[in-house]
Amino acid sequence: MLAQEAAKCAKLTDLFRTEKGAVAGGAAVKVIDGEGQFDDDPCSHIDEEGEKEEQQEKAEQKKEEEQEEGKQQEKAEQEEQEQEDNGTRTKTVTVQPVQTEAGSKTGEDAPRIDLNRAEDEGFDFYTRPASKDLDFFFSYHPQQPTRKGTTIYHTKDGIMRKWLTYCKKENSLYCTVCLAYAKPSASESAFIKGGMTAWKHVHQRIEEHERNQVHRDSAEAYFMMASQADIVSLLSGKQVSLHRDQVRKKRQVMDRVIEVIKVIGKCGLSYRGTKFEAAYTWDNIAVDHGNFLEMILLLSKFDVSLQEHVNECVQKSQSLNKTGVKGRGSFVTLLSKTSVNKVIDVISHLIKESISREVRQAGMFSLQIDTTQDITSTDQCAVILRYVTDVVHEKLIGVVDCESSTGEYFVELLKKTLAKVDIELRNCVGNSTDGAANMQGQYKGFSALLASESPNQVHIWCYAHVLNLVLGDTTSAVIESASLFSIVNDVAVFIKDSYKRMKMWEEVSDDKRHRRLSPIGETRWWAKDQALSKIFGCFGNPDNALYVDLILTLKRIVEDMSIKAHVRARAKGYMESLLKHETVLTAQLFLRIFEITSPLSRYLQTSGMDLITAHRLVMGAQDSLKSCNRDMDGVTKAANIFVKWANKELEENGSKEVVQGALPEKKIRKKKSMPGEVAEEEHSLNTEDQYRIKVHNVILDTVTQSIHARYSANGALYDDFACLDPRNFGTLRDRGLPSESLKQLSKCLLRFDERATSGRLNAELCSLANQWERLKLPHLESYTVRAAEETEDGEDMELNNTSCTSCKDCAICVYHILSKYNLLTDAYHVIGLAYKFLLTLSFSQVACERTFSTLKYVKNRLRSTLTQERLEAFMLMCTEKEILMTLDNDGVIDRVAESSKLLQSLLVM
Repeated sequence: MLAQEAAKCAKLTDLFRTEKGAVAGGAAVKVIDGEGQFDDDPCSHIDEEGEKEEQQEKAEQKKEEEQEEGKQQEKAEQEEQEQEDNGTRTKTVTVQPVQTEAGSKTGEDAPRIDLNRAEDEGFDFYTRPASKDLDFFFSYHPQQPTRKGTTIYHTKDGIMRKWLTYCKKENSLYCTVCLAYAKPSASESAFIKGGMTAWKHVHQRIEEHERNQVHRDSAEAYFMMASQADIVSLLSGKQVSLHRDQVRKKRQVMDRVIEVIKVIGKCGLSYRGTKFEAAYTWDNIAVDHGNFLEMILLLSKFDVSLQEHVNECVQKSQSLNKTGVKGRGSFVTLLSKTSVNKVIDVISHLIKESISREVRQAGMFSLQIDTTQDITSTDQCAVILRYVTDVVHEKLIGVVDCESSTGEYFVELLKKTLAKVDIELRNCVGNSTDGAANMQGQYKGFSALLASESPNQVHIWCYAHVLNLVLGDTTSAVIESASLFSIVNDVAVFIKDSYKRMKMWEEVSDDKRHRRLSPIGETRWWAKDQALSKIFGCFGNPDNALYVDLILTLKRIVEDMSIKAHVRARAKGYMESLLKHETVLTAQLFLRIFEITSPLSRYLQTSGMDLITAHRLVMGAQDSLKSCNRDMDGVTKAANIFVKWANKELEENGSKEVVQGALPEKKIRKKKSMPGEVAEEEHSLNTEDQYRIKVHNVILDTVTQSIHARYSANGALYDDFACLDPRNFGTLRDRGLPSESLKQLSKCLLRFDERATSGRLNAELCSLANQWERLKLPHLESYTVRAAEETEDGEDMELNNTSCTSCKDCAICVYHILSKYNLLTDAYHVIGLAYKFLLTLSFSQVACERTFSTLKYVKNRLRSTLTQERLEAFMLMCTEKEILMTLDNDGVIDRVAESSKLLQSLLVM
């Protein structure tokens, strides 16, 4: 209320603003026909200090001035009589104009009022005028005769009170606006009735009148009149002003609400509590109101507008609660679950719209799709779209609960999901899925059915999944490898399952990072490498290994008589297995394999990598494994280094346990021969040769053959993509392209551009290869990719943004350079389309796996009742953080206002 009244006073002050000491309108009232000039100030004898001597002095001066004025009046009447006799009498007066938005008139521009009309009609300028006489009334007022030392016409800060007018006849002060607009019955103020004559306390009376509500309402009416408003504006202007102020405040509150929801969604937090959400409980600081309300209440301590809104909501809600009436009626807090859910839905729609708009601009996209079960055993399907603008994007577009697992169902699910965001399925150029039968079935699989909807689909079996299957085949190839990983997993679970054994581990281990042994999870692709490297360190470098700590812990468990016998027996069995040389040899063999495959696995989890680079890395890993295929000596050397280090560490710790330094000789049982039977020639092999043939060679042959077999699909298309690799541009310049090249690629591009024939592709690619050395000379800015990296504790992997310097030897760099020099539209349009197609193809579905990692945080056992719509909204906010934080809050508020007429009236001007 105070803010509204202050606004009214500000309007009146602006309307009447004049510098201190200036005469409003340019001059005091001046009678032109010689009737007299009363430029003296009858009220200037009032002194703010109220000293009696000065008052007496001024009273005498006043008396003298009145006598002099009487003489001048008599003289003026005589002159007037003479003019009447001659028929030339004219009587006009120059008065002060009212200042409006157009400005004020002063001096010669001031309006001239015919005083004869006032005398003939008996017009009294100090009573309330009729509506038709308002202009005439305000053309005369205000009358403010001034003199040096006068202060009543100005406020303390020097602003002139142009509403204050002086009546010389009655020696009193009046309020101009109140005379014109206030009803006589509305106030008993002397400034309206009879004039203010209490000169002793004149300053106090003036300030009291300025604070009077009647005066402020009259000033508001004058302001509307001075603005030349029509009758509708006069009637509704005040209400419109109040409504706009209320809308502004509500939108400020909604802006805070949206920011809090963004933070909650970005962090994957729950936003509601189980109870205490009613507004009448918000002032109770001893209860949990849920994350959203707690953040709002915290912000309200530092935000005035939000604090006023919260306090108002609490007071109204408490009043309603006391009455016992159910329901909120017309009471809207904007902080209820209903309002918050509307904001969440709007944010979800805006994120989808942003992604779909970019996909339509890109013109083509590829698809990643996978499913997993959430905490409630509901099968959740994640749909990821990969597309290219200036960079490569992989965006989550939907999370849908599945009712079936057939290929036909997934195609229909995909159609509905894309139709909701206005994306055409025919622009899909490829898909990446796992190796499940419902995805790769030849006749009714998802990929086969999708090809009928969008011809020339390129199906790619997820490279990361394939690599995990390769390692799965390798670790189960022989009994020695299966035994190794069984021991590694079992011993980690054995120690972790008991707090007492865990305490022994912490007492023995002197690891500065306080690492714990990792069990092997079936769904984590790096789990086997992580579990093995923690115990045995790196290949040929055991410095960071926890092997010795593990042996000492198991020994303490075996020697602790307070522990049950079967537990001690298990510990002894694990210790004996770990001390065997065969275990050390097999561990070093797999550390060598993981040294090659683990970096490849991390690379394949990088967002934005192109298919050429991924395939080249896979082939490079295969060549590296082939090069060490028969290098048993390297494994033996690494095992000997490890044994020497382990025995030294055990001896320093006072342990009598010893790691075997060689494979034990196995006694070969001779075959009994019968009389007269010719004995067969026997070839005896030592244990090292047996291990090399039956274990080492089998494991390495399995891994190389499995890579070759599982990565051999789409061979013809990969041959065409190899031509686009800038590393091969030197060969293209020297030898040219074969006539049959790029035909498979041309079939995929013709539906986007009829000019994309194999001949046109050959010509533009050869031209680009010839110009490449000059095009790549200027410095190209670095670009950002999302790469998988280990967390600080080494227990998990996370995706981080990494700035990569341009190598100018990959397909991404070629596309960036063509885009930088605007060569995609004309000079290399077709070959630019080929690079865009290459970068659009998904070679893995790792983005789906990352989405499932987010799912376990968003929908956990404490949030198991989330609806599907709300789950999808929070998944989008938590996954697509960059889009979320760039959303315009005003756009969100406008969308929320469209959801109901009530919200529209509260949030729209």
